[in-house]
Amino acid sequence: MNKEHMIITYSTSQIAKIVGLHPNTVRLYEEWGLIQKPERKKNGYRVYNDVHVKQFALVRKAFQIEVLQAGLRKRMVNAVKLSAVYRWDEAIELVEEYIRIAKQEMEHAKEVAGLCEMLYQQPEREDVLYQRAQAAKELGLTIDTIRNWEMNGLLTVKRKENGYRVYDSNDMNRLKIIRSLRCANYSLSAILRMLNQLESQMHKSEKDILNILNTPEDEEDIISVCDRLIDSLEKAIKNAYEVILLLKEIKQMKQ
Repeated sequence: MNKEHMIITYSTSQIAKIVGLHPNTVRLYEEWGLIQKPERKKNGYRVYNDVHVKQFALVRKAFQIEVLQAGLRKRMVNAVKLSAVYRWDEAIELVEEYIRIAKQEMEHAKEVAGLCEMLYQQPEREDVLYQRAQAAKELGLTIDTIRNWEMNGLLTVKRKENGYRVYDSNDMNRLKIIRSLRCANYSLSAILRMLNQLESQMHKSEKDILNILNTPEDEEDIISVCDRLIDSLEKAIKNAYEVILLLKEIKQMKQ
């Protein structure tokens, strides 16, 4: 047989070594439907080939960046599973949709910057004051949600002489920012850090809001998507384009 047409095959232990995984993980990827099912010898042993090597590279690339919001992770998982059953075009379409949504999420994150710049503006003398129930209704939140944010130190509100909490325009802007960041899966601790840094920056007349959003404290987990949303989304988009290239390569190899 011409060597150009020979198919090189690998055992489970061999392909595990090639792709840098434990043999049990290799079997799990098959069980989870992330790679194409390998053929088996008469004795039941699995037989892998170079297409599988490329598919393991695809799985690693697909899940290199964990982005949870807007169902992005689920879309990437489904794209990988579609590839495993030879539905490459559908997989590519799903990854392209992933990229579109990730770009939208980046725009939403950047919109928060505009709200941040208004956060410490001095309210007008006749500023509208809201009670907690009114503020919750105005922002589409529950009273319990606002209470929880206050208990976690994200917001300190003023009280009237009768003891009722009141929220001015700055408080409402702050609540809008918290709401936006929570929708983007920022943790409460990350939001508190960002607001504290923002207040410090504003006192220095500095307004590099996006840098604040992207720069966690040294002691925090910088890999966390919640703490580095914009940076994570940029990397996720770059990875997604590379996933599309891998999908096209695998499709060509199989054909």
